[in-house]
Order: sequence, then C-alpha cells, then structure tokens
Amino acid sequence: MHPPILNQMLSSVPDDSPLQPGEVALIGAGPGDPGLLTVRALRLLAQADTVIYDRLVGAGIMALLPPQCQTIYVGKAAGDHVLPQEEINQLLVRLARTGKRIVRLKGGDPYIFGRGGEEIEDLRHAGLSYRVIPGITAASGCATYAGIPLTHRDHAQSCTLVTGHLKKDGELDLNWQALAQPGQTLVFYMGVNSTVVITENLTAAGLAAETPVAVIERGTTAQQRVLRSTLDDLPRLVAREDIRPPSLLIIGSVTALAYDEFQPVVQESVAC
Repeated sequence: MHPPILNQMLSSVPDDSPLQPGEVALIGAGPGDPGLLTVRALRLLAQADTVIYDRLVGAGIMALLPPQCQTIYVGKAAGDHVLPQEEINQLLVRLARTGKRIVRLKGGDPYIFGRGGEEIEDLRHAGLSYRVIPGITAASGCATYAGIPLTHRDHAQSCTLVTGHLKKDGELDLNWQALAQPGQTLVFYMGVNSTVVITENLTAAGLAAETPVAVIERGTTAQQRVLRSTLDDLPRLVAREDIRPPSLLIIGSVTALAYDEFQPVVQESVAC
C-alpha cells in the first residue's frame, strides 16, 4: 500500500487514465535511485500485467512492481544482447495483442539514447495504443548527485549529450570540431570503453589536454563513485580505477565545481 500522502498525489494527477488492456506504457526509470521515478510512472507500474525491463533498472525499482506481475529481462551490455532490438520491438507487439497491460521499463529517459523511438514506431505501425512517460536522464541525475552543474554562466552556456558507443570498426562518427568548441559541457553516454578514441579526437580537434573531466560510475546509487582528472589522463584514469559501465563521462570546466563531500542519499529497496 502507498502512504496516504502518495495516494493523494497519485489521485490528483490530471489526465492520468489507467493503463488499458493491450496498451503499452514506455516508462523512463531514471538513472538508478528509485526516488527519482515520477509519480505517473509509479502509478502505471502498479497496474502492469507484464514488465519488460532493461539492465539499468535496479532492484530498488523492481521491488515496486506488483507481486503478481510477470517480468521479462531484455538487458543489453556491450557485445551481449539478450534480445536484439528488433526482437524486443516485436515482443512488445505480441504481448500487447494478447490484451495484457504492458510496461516497457528503461533506465534513464526512453527517448535519450534509449531506442524508445524505435519501439514506438513498431507499436504505431501495428495499430496499438501506447503512452510514453519521461524519466530523469543520466546526464541530469548523475551530474546532480555528483554535485556537478551541467551549465554555469561562467563556464558552460550549453550542454551536449553524446553517444560514446563505438561502431563495429572501432570508430565514433561525430562532429569533433563542434564538440571541441569552448563554453560547453560534453556528456558521453556509453563511453567507458571509448575513452582513447574520445580523448584522441577531442584533442586533435583543439580541445585542451588539461580540460577537466569527471567519470561517474553507478550514479545516483549507493555505489556511486565520482572520479575527476583531465582529458589527457582520462583513459589512464578509467584503466587505473577499473571503472566499468554503467558510467557517465562529463567533460568541461563545470566538473571542477563538484563538491568532494557531496554524496547521494539512496534507498536501495523501497516497500510498497
């Protein structure tokens, strides 16, 4: 049961009709801390018959699901996909056609490096009902829990979110000249295994080797680590500290503003 104040909040959300049979709710679970779920996401999770979830959805969030709910894991790691994306899309279509109420639960925000748009395209083409519930993306949640402002009028007038996922040929096809411009913050998702490529291309494009960087490992969780260095030392830092996914790379002078003592307050499990 939800506490009375939460029940009051849930009942007062406008235009929040119940999840219907045969409908899919694509929900962003945020970067890890269960407390960062939106009220609407929490309400729809409680109505789900089946939840299809990713690797980045933690135990604290899974503990919020109704006990009778079926769960299907479709997580992805580098070179290790339980299901290819096209099969996940079709799984959503098949399950929705059985008349079940489906939640597709993704870490972060479904529309920011979450391939949510691809899943919605297949649902739309199949003529199925769906809704999308945004989540707090890793750039915002992890940076905030690390004490790093992504924008600051004295340091960064823009923030660019970038994929660090390498192609099969080991390349990253990015506009490095644009990314090396001053006055901005760069946030690389899925970039832990690409630090050599990122460092070499940014410095070749003119970004100073001494540019401050931060690496946030398992951001917003009780296992969060925040490590700071410089751009030229980034690959060595990742190797030296054995940093592993899920981790976020933040490049720019705003990273120097982080408070060393800043720590997240996270509940790893939450009782319904």
